[in-house]
Amino acid sequence: MQFRRFGSKYFVRIDRGEEILASLKALCEKEGIALAEVKALGAVDDFSVGLFDVEEKKYHVNNFKFPAEIVSLWGTVTTKDGKFYPHIHMSAGDSQGHVFGGHLNSARVSATCEMIVEVSDGRIERRMNDEVGLNLFEFLD
Repeated sequence: MQFRRFGSKYFVRIDRGEEILASLKALCEKEGIALAEVKALGAVDDFSVGLFDVEEKKYHVNNFKFPAEIVSLWGTVTTKDGKFYPHIHMSAGDSQGHVFGGHLNSARVSATCEMIVEVSDGRIERRMNDEVGLNLFEFLD
């Protein structure tokens, strides 16, 4: 992974074989990023996405292993208990144009991933909401 900061934005290149969330975590920890918006495009060949079932209060995970283009990757970086907490969704399309997506658990880059991380001032901590079963925004600043 390589990156450069321009103003409030980091432009990040994640290389073949690197995992997207691990790379994002490394960037945020190295640069002290606690609140940001994340978007990206690129290509992956092994990814896992899930869907949260509100009634069951659990994720249903789907794993995919095929060459795919990232159609959309968007999310946030906040903190939970003061530590890195990403909430990222990704959709990726196969060679036939079929798109699969959901809450991103992991994704291995097959060619490249171009990511923009836009940093914001302030802090948002995550707290468990028992009614919903998810860690939701708690505004601190």
